[in-house]
Order: sequence, then C-alpha cells, then structure tokens
Amino acid sequence: MADRSYPQETSGTPPRKLSTLRALLPFLKPYRWRVLLAFLLLCLASGSLLAVPAGFRQVIDLGFLRGEGGHASASTARVYFLALFGLGVVWGVAVAARYYVVNWLGERVTADLRGAVYARVLQQPPQFFETLQTGEVLSRLTGDATLVQTVVGSSVSMGLRSLFQAAGGMAMLAVTDLRLFGITLGLLGGVILPLIVLARRVRRLSRESQDRVADASAIAGEILNAAATVQAYTHEAIESRRYAESVENAFRSAMKRARLRSMLTALLIAAVFGAILFVLWLGARAVAGGGMSSGQLTSFVLYAVIVAGASGTLAEVWGDVMRAAGATERLMELLHTASPIVTPPVPEPLPAPGRARVGFEGVSFHYPSRPHTPALENFTLEIAAGETVALVGPSGAGKTTVFQLVQRFYDAGEGAVRFNGVDVRSLALKDLRGAIAVVPQDPVIFSADALDNIRYGRPDASDEEVLAAARAALADEFIARLPEGYRTFLGERGVRLSGGQRQRIAIARAILKNAPLLLLDEATSALDAESERWVQQGLEAAMRGRTTLVIAHRLATVQRVDRIVVMEQGRIVEQGTAAELLRSGGLYARLAELQLAV
Repeated sequence: MADRSYPQETSGTPPRKLSTLRALLPFLKPYRWRVLLAFLLLCLASGSLLAVPAGFRQVIDLGFLRGEGGHASASTARVYFLALFGLGVVWGVAVAARYYVVNWLGERVTADLRGAVYARVLQQPPQFFETLQTGEVLSRLTGDATLVQTVVGSSVSMGLRSLFQAAGGMAMLAVTDLRLFGITLGLLGGVILPLIVLARRVRRLSRESQDRVADASAIAGEILNAAATVQAYTHEAIESRRYAESVENAFRSAMKRARLRSMLTALLIAAVFGAILFVLWLGARAVAGGGMSSGQLTSFVLYAVIVAGASGTLAEVWGDVMRAAGATERLMELLHTASPIVTPPVPEPLPAPGRARVGFEGVSFHYPSRPHTPALENFTLEIAAGETVALVGPSGAGKTTVFQLVQRFYDAGEGAVRFNGVDVRSLALKDLRGAIAVVPQDPVIFSADALDNIRYGRPDASDEEVLAAARAALADEFIARLPEGYRTFLGERGVRLSGGQRQRIAIARAILKNAPLLLLDEATSALDAESERWVQQGLEAAMRGRTTLVIAHRLATVQRVDRIVVMEQGRIVEQGTAAELLRSGGLYARLAELQLAV
C-alpha cells in the first residue's frame, strides 16, 4: 500500500469551542474539488426543492382556478405537473449524488485524520506515555474519529442542506407575503439567545462524555493486557466492578448531554412550529378576507413546512456538530503535541556508518517525572568501536538511562552523548536509530507469523536472509517444529512461545538488522538454565563484529566482556575487567560475593 502524506502540526495549542472544527480544513483541502462538487449538488438539490411550492402556487392559481371549460385548465395543469415531476427527478438525482460524495469525503478525511494522529503518537518519546494511557489513545483514534466521520460525511451536509432550505424558505416566505414573513421572523428571533447558551453547554458536556468513555477504554485495555495477573490474584470481580463504575460514569455523563440536547431540540422545534402555526392562522384569515389567493397560502404553507423541517434537522445536527467539536478537540490535542525529540532541520551525516563508537561527556540527566532526582550525574564514558562493555550496579543506578540516551528517547540535560564523534542531537533520528539494534529483557512479539516477526528488523530482507538470521540466533531449531513453521501465527505478544523462544526471535531480529551497535538489556536474566544456554549462544552470534553495550543483572553472564562499568546513583564508581574488579574489593566485588559466592 502506498504511503499517504498526512497534514501535520508541529506545535501550538489546539483551538477551542466550535472553531476547533476549522482544524479539519487541512484534511479537506486535498479534496477541495469534491467539496466543491458536493456544494454544487447541495445548491441544485435545495433549489429544486424550493421551486416546488412556487410550482404548486402556479398549478392552483393558473391551472385550476382560472381555467374555463376544463380543457384549457387541464392542459395548463398537465404542463405544471410535468414540470413538478421534472423538479422531483432533478432533486432526487442531486440528493443521491451529494450523499455519495459527502460520504466519500467523510470516510477519506477520517482515514487521513486517524493516520495523521497515529503517526504523530508514534513519534512521541517514552515520557509522553507516562501520563497518557494507551487505551485513551485508542479511544480517540476510534470513537472520536468516528464522531468526526459522522459529521464530515453526514451531519455537515445535512446541516448545510437544512440551512439552505431554511434560508431559502424564509426568503420565499418573504416573497410570498412580506407581512406574514416579518411576523414569523420576529417570533423566531426571540429563541436564538437561549439556543446559543444551551449549545455551548452541550459542547462542554460532549467533551466530558467522550473523556469518560476514554477512561473506561483505558481501564479495559490495562486489565485485558494483565488478565493472567488479575486471575492469579482472583481480582476478576474487583476489576469488573471498577470497569462497571467507569462505564456508569460515562453513561451518566452521556445522559446529561442527551437531556440538554433534547431540551435544545424541543425548544427549537416548538418555537418554530408555534411561530409558523400562528402565522398560518393569520394567513387563513387573510384568504377568507380576500387579502391572499389560495395559491399564495398553499405555497406559504409548503415553504413554512420546509422551514420547520429544516429547523428541526438543524437542531439535531447542531448536537452532532457539538459532539464532533469535542471529539476534534481531543484528536487535535494529540495531533498538536510536539515531540521534544526531533531531527534537526539540517542533520549531520553519520560518519563511518558501518562502525559504532559511543561517548558520554559529562552527562547529567533528570527524568521529567522526577525532576529533583538525577538519573545520571556528570557521567563520562567512552566505548570504542568493536568493544563489548557491560553496565552493572544496583537497581536505580542509571543503567537503563544510558540506553535511553544512546537511542535519544530523551536528551541529556547537561553534557553530550556522541555517536562516532557526533552529538546525537545533530543526527537524523532515522540514521541514529538505524545504526542501533536492541534485544530487550522483555522482547516484543507482534501479532504476526515468525517470518514477519524476524523481518521486523529489516522489512526489505528476503526470506533467505530471514532464515539465515534465525539460524544464527538458534531460533530455527524451534520454529521448524511449529505447526506451520515460519508461517505459524505467534499470537498476541507471543503467547504461544516460551520466554527463551521469544528472546531468540528478538536476537534473530537484531542480527537481521545488522546494526553496528548492539544494546542488550540482560536478555537471559529471567530464563532457565537450558534456555539461557540457547539464548547465550545466539547472543554470541549477534555480538560478533559489533560494538556491544550490555545491561547485566546476573554477573555470571558478563565474565568475558572487554570491560565492566560499575554504576551507583547515576555515577561510575569503578570499571575494569571482572578479575580486576574482584581484586579491588569495591562495589562489584560485594555484588559478586552475593551472586557468585566467591
């Protein structure tokens, strides 16, 4: 499928209130000719409908009431009825064509909007997801985007049609009888202010309702991803109640919005119909007194019906538009979120892309969520090309932070992180991360088959290259025994594989990527002895010929690395080979005494 270019926002604050819908204009702009076609069809359909009452007036006044002998009046009436039938055909064709065009626009714009928001979310660094749950994002991409689709593909078109018909009908009422029109306009003017006040309240309640639905989705997503833990602690009833309470909050919020919207609709319809009925009563008296013709009154009645129907539709559509404004506001919040980690306007080229030399120069860093606790403090480290370095130390020493800064998921507060001598902030993110392969402690397995999971390391790799990577990682041994081999679906998050098998898939993925820098987050710490042996052999194949940085939780796995860097509270406290550190009697020796019993 070809890539589609989506409109992107890079900064700024999302607009508020009804003006939020203006943010959809960039998504409509590429399809402006279809928008123009829909508008022309709308004008044609509305014009055809508004011509019908005028035609009936002519039929009554000229065809029936003025004919003599029956022949002339029947002939005249036949002509007018054929003309009215022609108007009906034009109206029907225009309505059908407009329906198709606006539905196409709604589906297309919503697809583009979802794509743009999703692409923007994927650009966000880890700190973005510290405060926004995945379920909340999914709620916006599904429920909120569907509301926008309803408005763009239906409600806006219906609203414009009703607005045209109401305005055109009012104009024709004025042409038919100016005095009655003036009375009608005065009566309707009295209800505009309360309608505006209620509409603003509906918009606020719409946003609140959508937020509560998103809360429920976030809870559901979190619990379903932890279903085994929930069942292990027999918390099914507790979590069911928690979700039910969240759903109930969403229901109450929706009902508040529905009640207010019902009041808005009832007020508008009652006011419009009351005003029109009163005016029709005046018109009936005028006909009885000879001040109006029967045709005039008939056309006035039909135009009044058109105005009333259009007003009722406008009331319903306005509620949908208010809900869509709230939905668009939530989507725009995501689309307007600017990532603090961006590629510079003119990035420097990556020197010696086939080699990896990493340097930390006086780096100090605080996580945004913990601004008063340094994760790294005056951290300086040089890793030569081809060297294997292990980071060890107690939990919270800053080992994972080193990995985060190398991949530029965060930027250093002070100092610089360099890759091949260039500050990582000066490199294109694609170049930097393309030169790094990662084998995490808890590898991600996608809902796909084994072949595609390994191919994730390099999407353009051939099947033969994927198979070679799997053999190098010793993953071929178990994949070949799966029911459909490499085409076996591995299940969501790899539930059909053991921990060691998932690790070997991740190692094969890293080997296939063939990046000069390999980051290993202690890929064997949670495995049994047999699985560890298989994975360790795969890791040795992945490390061959590459610069490797290892986070070591089990010291037994890093006895043969080139250098061990011991960290504590964000600082390097000692470094050297395993034998040197044992002899020094420092922190490493104490950790080794606990783990290795030496």
